Amino acid sequence: MPVIDDRLLEILACPEDKGPLLLVGEDALYNPRLKRIYRIDDGIPVLLVDEARQVDDDEHAQLLVRAGGSAAE
Repeated sequence: MPVIDDRLLEILACPEDKGPLLLVGEDALYNPRLKRIYRIDDGIPVLLVDEARQVDDDEHAQLLVRAGGSAAE
C-alpha cells in the first residue's frame, strides 16, 4: 500500500499555487510547475512553503521520471 493513497493525493494541493502534486516514491510530493519538492515524514506530507526545497532542471527531469511520466511544467 502506498504511503499516500490515490484519494488523498487527489485532494492534496501545493500551498503556494494550489495546483496538484505528484507523488515521488514514498518520501516526497512534487510541484513541477514551481519546481518545488515537499517531504513526507512518517506518512505525513509537510506542505509548508518554508520547508519545501527548490530543484534545478536536472533534478526536475529526474523527479518527473520517478513520478511516473511527464506532467505540465
